[in-house]
Amino acid sequence: MRRHSLAALFALGLLAGCAQQPAKPPVPSPPPAEAEKPAARLTLRPASFADLPGWSVDRTADALPALLKSCDRLVRQPVDRALGPDGLMGRIGDWTGPCATIAKLPAGDHVALRRAVESLFQPWAAGDNGTAEGLFTGYYESALRGSFKRQGKYQTPLFKRPSDLVMVDLGEFRPNLKGERIAGRVVDGQLKPYADRRAIESGALNGKGLELLYVDDPVDAFFLQIQGSGRVTLPDGSQIRIGYDGQNGHPYFAIGRELVARGALAKEDVSMQSIRAWLEANPSKAADVMNTNPSFVFFRRLEGEGPLGAQGVALTPGRSLAVDRTFIAYGVPVWLDAEDPVQAKTRFRRLMVAQDTGGAIRGPVRGDVFWGHGAEAEQRAGLMKSSGRYWLLLPKGVTPPMS
Repeated sequence: MRRHSLAALFALGLLAGCAQQPAKPPVPSPPPAEAEKPAARLTLRPASFADLPGWSVDRTADALPALLKSCDRLVRQPVDRALGPDGLMGRIGDWTGPCATIAKLPAGDHVALRRAVESLFQPWAAGDNGTAEGLFTGYYESALRGSFKRQGKYQTPLFKRPSDLVMVDLGEFRPNLKGERIAGRVVDGQLKPYADRRAIESGALNGKGLELLYVDDPVDAFFLQIQGSGRVTLPDGSQIRIGYDGQNGHPYFAIGRELVARGALAKEDVSMQSIRAWLEANPSKAADVMNTNPSFVFFRRLEGEGPLGAQGVALTPGRSLAVDRTFIAYGVPVWLDAEDPVQAKTRFRRLMVAQDTGGAIRGPVRGDVFWGHGAEAEQRAGLMKSSGRYWLLLPKGVTPPMS
């Protein structure tokens, strides 16, 4: 499920820092610290399970479904295939044994899974050039009301992926561009930018038969594009699932930043909830604000279990984590210790599995917690802007370079 993190995209980068300039500037010199800041780099150091805060009290077996789904994907790959950047997380063959053992464990037995993980895996404390703390946000499966037919209150279309949309993984062409992607359409043999949000909302795709559904709220449709998946309740009361199926290639722009620039919200008040409230209270201005974000997402109908993460497995609420795949491989178990988004002075400590990614999930210590579906999931996702850290659990015998 490729999507943008709620809290990060709304709350990060809202205002650029401003420095007061002297009346007569000195001789220009290279910018200080910022130019010297090293490029993001995953650093790992060995740890023990005793170092993992809360490890002994987690309901570990609640993560078993996520572990089994990721293991099933991993073991289908060639055993000599490298996992993670430069094979940092071993090869598939290193994971087949641990996965086979985990598959035999009884469901719901927290102690059995905890002991198995302790015997099979080694914790590695992750850092960004040694800095352990990073940002952790949340996302959820949206709830919408819609119809296959444009009628009555159902006037806002959700579009299928256009046949002329070309999505390019630049890492397949240049190793130094791994994790970077662009999209567009081919015109006279050259890849050109695709229509942006404003153009699409103005009718650029009309008449092409791309309407998947019509929903009753343009704000809900906008938030769906950030989450990447949703459940749509149809007029007869039945529900269908829809999920991410491509993006127009334009960079994401946080409308929280736009609202701050307009003086509509104070920077410290920006959250998913405050942005939604402003859009709903200002319908005549909402479309213009939403159109300042040129990124646009296309959807497809999902059958069976879901929503699906970028690893291709159904996500597990509270146990699936979106990561930056430039640094962390899908399927790797992670122990997360972060601030709880709802309960002040409480820590959110859980065994999770890297199963997804997103446009705002950038960096070696960066994650997005999937909270599931419903009002509580939406609340937690919208409020989560947590400082935290994590440990990667790698099979014993896999020894990445220590740093």
